[in-house]
This record gives sequence, structure tokens and C-alpha cells, in this order.
Amino acid sequence: MKKVCIIGISGKLGQYMTEHCLARGYEVTGVCRSQSLSKLERFANRITVCPGRTNDAAVVAKAVSGCDGVLTVLAPWGRDNYASGTVKAVMAAAKPDARLVYSCGWHISRDGKDVYSRKLKMIVGLFGPIARFLRFADLDDQVRATNLIFASDTDWTVVRGSDLEEGESEGLPVWASHVGDPILASNRTRRTDFALFMVDALTNPQLICVAPAINGCQTPSAVAHRNAA
Repeated sequence: MKKVCIIGISGKLGQYMTEHCLARGYEVTGVCRSQSLSKLERFANRITVCPGRTNDAAVVAKAVSGCDGVLTVLAPWGRDNYASGTVKAVMAAAKPDARLVYSCGWHISRDGKDVYSRKLKMIVGLFGPIARFLRFADLDDQVRATNLIFASDTDWTVVRGSDLEEGESEGLPVWASHVGDPILASNRTRRTDFALFMVDALTNPQLICVAPAINGCQTPSAVAHRNAA
């Protein structure tokens, strides 16, 4: 892993991933909207950014050229198939052997075996229709996007994040194959550690074609699981 592209590099998660990639000595390129370039000023000349929408095939193709790995923030913004368009652009442009790691929430399910709390189901059930009506976001398009990933023959990983919070790193999050696993009960991860898990997945062969649901390694449910083991 020498060169990595971050699709959605200007967001909070994208900036944390940039920090982790640079710390590992990777050459970093990225894609973000031109109006968000100022958020990346602290990285100065250490990264290369291609301004544009993350579903713009030409912009994405330029950014991922020669990259060994691509980290993609699957944002469900708008009503124009933004997330699925981003996935199509990444898969079309990435090298055949590139590691493709995507971020999304727990609400995505690969095999329908996830067990969701009443609270999470209520949030998704209420927020989804309201966001679509206001043309703000389309959670259904995230489902379409991840279905494209699951059906592809690429070396993919879909990292499903719990509720996020700011704070100093607690370490690499724990993960489970399905939401509902007791180790995930605390439903809390530091945003920087979500980014750390994404970057670590680039070189973790055990996560190829896996959709891990993650949770902070120092949360009560993770600690309880560790103590029991």
C-alpha cells in the first residue's frame, strides 16, 4: 500500500483518514467539493486534491489513478443517486487489484441477519422518509450503493459505523459480522477510530469481502466481552 485516494476527503471522517494515511507514509490524493477545499489547508502540500463531486466519474478517475487503495465515504446526500453514483465511479476507475473500503452506518445489511434495536429502527424509519421529502438525503440510495458493492468482484470492505463521537483515539475498534452481537451493544465509536479502522482495513486480508459492524474498543460492551474471553 503506497498510494491511497480518499473520496470525501474534506469531511470529518475524511480528514481523520488523511491523518492516519499520512502517519503510515502513504501518498494521499482525494476528492471533495471545491467549496470545501479550505478545510484541508492544514495538510498543505502533503496531499493532492481533485475538486468536484464524489459521483463525478471524470474527477474520481483522475483522483484514483495509480492508487493501491480507495477509501470512500458513502454520503447519501440529495435525491440524485449520489451514493450509488459514487460507488459506480470508484469501481469503474480503480485498479483491478485495488483495495476498496467504504463507510456507512449500521442500517446497511448484507444478508438480512442483523438485529436492530427499536430505537435504531425508529430513527431510520422516521428520518429516511423526511430526508427524502426534503430532498436532503436518500438512505435507500445507500442500500442500492452497498448492494452494488456486495455484488461486485472487487476486493471490497464495507465498514458499518455505530454512533460517533469526538475525542482522543481509544484504539482500533472491535467488530462483529452482524448488528445485534453483544460486543456492539454500547453503540459508540470515536470518529478518529472509525477512520483508523477504515485505513487499517486496507491491509487486513481478513476483511476482504466483509461488512464489519464496529464499536469502540473501550466501550462497556467491548470491555465486558474482553473480560469474559
